[in-house]
Order: sequence, then structure tokens, then C-alpha cells
Amino acid sequence: MEIVETLDCQVSQAEVDDLLDRSVRRPMIDLFAGCGGLSLGFEKGGFTPIFVNELNDDARATYLANRCHEIAGRPFNQRPELHSSDVWELDQARLNDLKKHLESLEINLEFGLHSNLDVLAGGPPCQGYSGIGHRRSYAVDKVDIPSNHLFEQMAFVIEQTRPRIFLFENVKGLLSSKWTKEGAKGEIWDHVYGRFKRLGEEHGYSVRWKLVYAKDYGVPQNRPRVLIVGFRDDLVERLGRKLKLGADEEDAVACGMLPPYGEIAPDLNEVFGDLLDGQVATQLRKQDFDKKFATHFYPRPAKGYWQEYFRPDDLAKRGATLAEQEYSKHSSKVVAKFDAMLKNDGVIPEEFRTKKFAQRVLPKTWGNQGPTITACSLADDYVHFAQPRSLTVREWARLQTFPDSYVFKGKRTTGGLRRAGNPREGIFEREVPKYTQIGNAVPVKLAEAVASHFDDLLTKAGF
Repeated sequence: MEIVETLDCQVSQAEVDDLLDRSVRRPMIDLFAGCGGLSLGFEKGGFTPIFVNELNDDARATYLANRCHEIAGRPFNQRPELHSSDVWELDQARLNDLKKHLESLEINLEFGLHSNLDVLAGGPPCQGYSGIGHRRSYAVDKVDIPSNHLFEQMAFVIEQTRPRIFLFENVKGLLSSKWTKEGAKGEIWDHVYGRFKRLGEEHGYSVRWKLVYAKDYGVPQNRPRVLIVGFRDDLVERLGRKLKLGADEEDAVACGMLPPYGEIAPDLNEVFGDLLDGQVATQLRKQDFDKKFATHFYPRPAKGYWQEYFRPDDLAKRGATLAEQEYSKHSSKVVAKFDAMLKNDGVIPEEFRTKKFAQRVLPKTWGNQGPTITACSLADDYVHFAQPRSLTVREWARLQTFPDSYVFKGKRTTGGLRRAGNPREGIFEREVPKYTQIGNAVPVKLAEAVASHFDDLLTKAGF
């Protein structure tokens, strides 16, 4: 199969031809895009990113390395006028420039009252809303963390571009967060949701929200997420009885604005089974490491729906190159600890207990309750179900339902202070290595379910 390379982005010629065929179908804007999980899900659901915003250089590099679709004959990742770093740059003048750029490319995209932008989506950084993230932020009052106010700029961009649908995504902790230690529980949620409700009232949107769980949409994680969705009035009018806005004043699923629960989440042996290299456990116990301790080729053929899902096209072949399957070089003490956990149903023996954030052995199968984990930014939160080690970047990506063809840029991991910053000292910049990029992403399968639902409704409305 012929492979086309563009800015380190490798896709098959068939994929390029497909992207060319639908290069401006269902235009969308992705704010705070991270490494691109939400965009990838929307692309799978029929949408095309025409503008992306992401502050972190490495996350943005990852996003662009995987975006080879052409806009007016040139790859999206080679059009800097369609990329942005700081969301605060998106003032009226910058948005006007964007519209002119699109017009010059013969993309007839209108902003304003009758905008034909289908979707604007975004998930502002969540460290300040997450309980774990906030502890790692040195417990500074959340009102003093600049990123906690980015939803205001997202609302402004929505008001200026007036997409047919907007989608806000964030962590469950948003629902109970306080601006200050003395504040009222849930006051940040009241502020955030109130801002989007007010936007709806002033600019003609029906707005609802829902706390969804990624496991209900085919993702091998529990991963609760808050979704706020707004449908523009003309879309609502065209859909008529296909929506049920009267069903609930807040529940977006009950009203038909978000998809009902879909795919059953896979067990982890279905997710990781074909990546299991039998030599790795022996190497760990013997402390016998190569300079780069990694598996470079698939050790087993893909079996079943999920392993084939992760290994599209040529990656399905045995002997194909396997990327990002590099292992942590755990010390003999750590390996012994993990071995003991594997033998004792995950219990950490007394001699290995520390003050470290709790670690868990991942189960091979979930059982009746389904997935119980949420992958965040720390690779060593979890121990592999069959080997005394933490997960690789590729396994971490599969937890978020990224295909194995997805490229990640930047460092593999980094230290805690560099990852968390120090807001107490006014240091808000954070390194975003590969594990963190993936942990911060919207699960691809969840995004795809939402996108497919939006595409279906837009089609039924005649858009």
C-alpha cells in the first residue's frame, strides 16, 4: 500500500483520497484541542476541522502531525493561518482574518446570524476543576488560576461565529468546585453553566447538559465527563419533533441533543492482548534492558473486533512496525512490588507501601460493573494485568481509543513539577508529555458517538 508522508503524518493514499473528497464537509472548529482526541472522533463522525486552537506546543504538534486533510489543495497542517496557540488571540479582528482566509481558499464559510459553521467544540484545561489536578496545583484558590476562566473566551468565540451546534466538555469535578476555600460547593459550575445559558438566551440557542460516562460509548474507562451542548434556534426549528426539548430542562440525552448510550466497553485483554511481549517480564526481573527498552513489532496477530479496530490497514499485518511500545525501566524493587501486587489481587504488601499516590493492578476483564478506571496523566497509576510494569504510551493511547496509527510528539514523560507547574509562585506553564497529552484527551469513541449523532441531526434538518 502506498504511504504518503506530510509533516510526519503518515496516511495511506486511500485515506488521502477520502479526505480530499470530504475536505470541507461538516466544518468544525476545535478550541483547546490538545492532541486531538475530540477532533479525531468528529472526523470519524463525518466532520472536518477547519481551525484549531491549542496553547501547548507539543500537544499542538501532535494534533497537526495527524491532520493531513487538504484545505483547498494544501494540507491543513501546512496552513498556519488556520492554527492558533493562545485562545485569547481570537478577538474580533483575528476572527475576521480567519473568515477572509477561508474566503480566499474558496471555502464559503459564514460567521454571524446565519453561520454555516456546523460545530464549535472545546474543553478548556481542567486541572483547576479536577480534585487531583488541583492538589497538584498547590491548592491555590481556583479563582486565581487563569485557565479556570477560559470558558468565558470560548463563549465569546461562540457568540462571534454562531455555529449551528456548540459543545463544551470538562471533568466531573467542575460540578462541585468552589472558586475559593470559603466558597459554596458548585459555585464554579453555576458560573460556567450560567454563562452558556445566558449565551443561549441572548444569541438564540437551546442549551442543555449531561454528565456522561465514557464506558457507555465503547471506551475501556469509566471516565465521567460533563458535556454542555447548544443547538441554534433554526436547527431546533427544522428538527421539530425529532428533538424532545420538553422532556427535561437540563438533561441533554433525554432531550435528544446528545446520543443515547451505545457500545459496550471492551475488556482489557481485548484492548492489549496483541501487544503482550512475553520477553518483557523476564527482562524486567533480570534488569536486562536495551538502550531503548521497547517492542518494535507486533508480537501477536490481531484477534477480534477491538484489536483490529486499533490496527487499521497495513498495521493489521503480523510483523508491522509498532510505535510507542517503549517500557519504563523499573528498578528491581519496583518490579518486585508489582510482582507482589499481581500475585495478591492488587494488594500492596506492607514492605512496599509508601506515601505515593495509590496504584492499582488493571483487571484482565471488568466483570459485570464494566470499567472502573479513569486514565489521567500519570503512567504509573496502573500496573499491567499480566506483567510487572506500568503501561506504555501505546497502551495508554488505546485506553483512550486512539488507533495505533496516531502519532504523538514531545517527551514521553516528565517530572511532577514540570508537569504541574507551581501556581503558588505564579508559574502556570506546564509541560505536556505524551502520557499527559493522552490522559487529557477526549476519548475518541466518545467523541465519535457525539459527532455521529450531531451529523445525523444536521442531515435530518437539511443542513
